[in-house]
Amino acid sequence: MVLEESIGKYRVGRTVGEGAFAKVKLAVDADTGGTVAVKVIDRSTVLTNNLMCQVKREISAMRLLNHPNIVKIHEVIATKTKICLVMEYVPGGKLSDKLSYLKRMDGREAKKYFYQLIDAVDYCHRRGVCHRDLKCQQPENLLLDSQGNLKVSDFGLSVLRRPGQLLSTSCGSPCYVAPEVVQHKSYDGAAADIWSCGVILFELLAGYLPFQDRSLTNLYRRISRAQFAFPQWITLSQKKIILRILDPSPLTRAKISDIFDDEWFQEGYNPSEMRIQSEENYDCVDLEEVGRDSDSSHSTEVREAEEANLEPDRFVNAFRLIATCSDLDLSGLFHEQKTKFGSPYPVQETLAMITVAARDVRLSAKRMSNSMVKLQDIRLLSRSMLDLTLSAEVIEVTPAHCVVEVSKSTSDLRAYKEFCTSLWRLLNEGEEQRGSSSDL
Repeated sequence: MVLEESIGKYRVGRTVGEGAFAKVKLAVDADTGGTVAVKVIDRSTVLTNNLMCQVKREISAMRLLNHPNIVKIHEVIATKTKICLVMEYVPGGKLSDKLSYLKRMDGREAKKYFYQLIDAVDYCHRRGVCHRDLKCQQPENLLLDSQGNLKVSDFGLSVLRRPGQLLSTSCGSPCYVAPEVVQHKSYDGAAADIWSCGVILFELLAGYLPFQDRSLTNLYRRISRAQFAFPQWITLSQKKIILRILDPSPLTRAKISDIFDDEWFQEGYNPSEMRIQSEENYDCVDLEEVGRDSDSSHSTEVREAEEANLEPDRFVNAFRLIATCSDLDLSGLFHEQKTKFGSPYPVQETLAMITVAARDVRLSAKRMSNSMVKLQDIRLLSRSMLDLTLSAEVIEVTPAHCVVEVSKSTSDLRAYKEFCTSLWRLLNEGEEQRGSSSDL
């Protein structure tokens, strides 16, 4: 490999992939000699096209996921002109290349890849991550490693969602997108991902896509009505699971649990190795990493979940991890000013504390919505050109816990820091008082 430049400890070589605002290059880790893939994102292009949220979503999602069938991210390196995502190198090529060579896969091989896809998607959903762009066709995001195992990549359109939260942004590739998305309805990201998995399963078994039309209008009409025909070689058991997944109604569409229980899926399926490995990776790697970088409130919440016999994922989800792990705070990538706090109080109590913290540093707090507070410097209220632009948003994670995100766009940095310090003290003093009361 011809080496072109160095990024940190990585010696970068040839380009192996290219998108609208990023290139993927091979690189060698100078410390270990191992090969990695470096996604080099042009910072100015991202800012010009207002893609900051997309880049941060991709990084956040990938940092939360550690599964044998998901491409791993090792670290993020930012320079003045570039943002570099150092990721696992997947040398086996694209799943679509193999499908193109074979024309179509036999049931056994198609099932293997569908197993791995569903296992990875289930892992993502249980951690609050929806991919929203699963597909085989270009630009592909289903890759194969050196052992021929599936690797899901490209989380640029992913979203971190709270349980029950509906999404509104229409995104994804036309042939793979769910009916509720093309109809511009609010949708469940998990159900939309499952639809895409059904399209992929059909494609693996049939050798072509179930929904195709040169007219985008006609294509979306076919998707909305789930109008497609099976080739003659598709078996009855394969048809049954595909029809359950490609149900145009997200309410009656098969869920992950339904797929795991399906007769065709279970035949010859041994989930223990994949699923136990993914659970062990999550518990032993992700949570320990968070624990090193977070405050003590994180470990307290995990204990509370265990003692109440509640599912830990309800507490330790994507939003809580971002709030408590400083390594996941990506605001510095684009020179923004944001600070996140984990609050051990319900939303209304947290909003009251924001008001108190603002008053302590001579800021007025104006409620903009049920979760958003605008903060202004009392001394500058009559001088609109000098308005302090701060906001505090409260995001409910559970009925008893939430996350506060304080944002600064234009304001005095000192006032911003003073408010953050005041709020942090209030939240922590309240937690200590709770602990003292429980000891008594």
